[in-house]
Amino acid sequence: MTNILYERTMAAGAVVRIRRISAAGAEPVRAIIEVDRRAGTPRKSGGGGTPPPLMAVEGSTDAEVTASLLPFAVEDSAVARLMAQRGAQ
Repeated sequence: MTNILYERTMAAGAVVRIRRISAAGAEPVRAIIEVDRRAGTPRKSGGGGTPPPLMAVEGSTDAEVTASLLPFAVEDSAVARLMAQRGAQ
């Protein structure tokens, strides 16, 4: 079972993910939106770490948290707004 609930590549090459941060089978299910700007670059292979979360939610199921976060993850403009709000640009 994967902790990645949704993933897509933005036009600029960064990867947007909805990732479960709670353990599989745990309730409540906690998930975040993150943007990995290093995806597909040589720097990605050089180290661990995870990007800072842009938004987090809790829900009863993976489907519920994905549905809550998906409107903010499917469009580049929505992701850019989240990044601007978090000071991540």
